[in-house]
Amino acid sequence: MTSTTEATAVERPPARSTGRRRRRSGWATPYLFLAPYGVLFIGFILLPAIYGIWISLHDYNYLLPRQPWVGLNNYLDLFKADTRDSSDFWRSIRATAIFTVFSVPLLVVIPLAIALLLNRKFPGRTFFRAVFFTPYVLGVAVVGVLFRFLLDPTIGMLNFYLGKIGLSGDYPWTTQVPWAWVGLVGMTVWWTLGFNAIIYLAGLQDISPELYEAAEVDGATAWDKFRNVTLPGLRPVLLFVLTLTLLASANMFGQSYLITKGAPENATRTAIYYISQVGLQQYRQGIAAAMSYILALMLILISLLNFRLFREKEES
Repeated sequence: MTSTTEATAVERPPARSTGRRRRRSGWATPYLFLAPYGVLFIGFILLPAIYGIWISLHDYNYLLPRQPWVGLNNYLDLFKADTRDSSDFWRSIRATAIFTVFSVPLLVVIPLAIALLLNRKFPGRTFFRAVFFTPYVLGVAVVGVLFRFLLDPTIGMLNFYLGKIGLSGDYPWTTQVPWAWVGLVGMTVWWTLGFNAIIYLAGLQDISPELYEAAEVDGATAWDKFRNVTLPGLRPVLLFVLTLTLLASANMFGQSYLITKGAPENATRTAIYYISQVGLQQYRQGIAAAMSYILALMLILISLLNFRLFREKEES
C-alpha cells in the first residue's frame, strides 16, 4: 500500500507541469483568431491612412514623376479666403451639414417608432420586418437611379401623381433648393431606416419584460414606461445608432452624385463629392487628401462630443 501511494505521488507532478505547459502555449490562441482581421486592418486601413497623410503634405499628382513637398500648405490654404479651393470646400462642408442636420433626426426617431411597432405581437410581424429592411440591401446606384426617375421635374412619377390629386405637380425636386434637399433626405430616410429599425428592435428585445410588468403594477402609463424603461434600456443602442448615422450622413456622396449632380450651382455638392472631384477629376490628390483629413477630424470631434454627452446622461 505504501509503495502504491508513493508511486502515485511521484506521478502527479508531471501532470501539473503538463497543464502549465498547455496554459503557457494557449496565450497565443486569441491572437491567432485576431490575426486575419489585423492583417486586413493594417493593409487596408492603417497603411493607407499613413500614406494619405504623406500625400497631403505634397503637391501630389500620380500622373507626374515628381511630387513636390509643400508641408502644411495644403491644410493652411483651405483656411485662407483667397485660395483656389477654400470657398468651394467650405461650401461643400455647409452642404454636408445641411444634409446631416435634416437627415439624422429623422433616421433616429422614425426607425425607433417603427421598431416599437414591430416589437409588438401581431400577425405578419416577420413579413413587415423584412419589408422595412429590404430597401437597405439595395445598392446606392440602384436606389439613386430609381429616385432619379421618380423625382425628375418633367417626367417623374412623383410630380405626375401629385398633379393627379390636385397639387401643382411641377416641383423642382432635383434642380432647386429646398426641394432638392427634400428629395435627397427623403430618399435616404426611405433607403436606410430599415437598418436602424433592426438595431433598435434587437435592443428592445434585450429589455427585460419584468421591468414593464413592475411599471404597470406601479400604475405607469405608456409614456411613463417609454420614458423610464425603454429609453434607459436603449441608451447604448441610441448612442450606436446616432453615431453611425452621423458618420454615414456626413459621408453622403452617391445620392447627390446620382440625383442632383450637385445642383443647383453646387448647392447640394457634399464634401465627399467635392473631394472626389478634386482628387479624381482634377488630379490634385494632395489637396484632396488634406480636405479628407480635415473632414475626418471634424467627425472625430463630433463623435467624441456625442460619447461625452451620453456618458454625462448616464452619470446623472
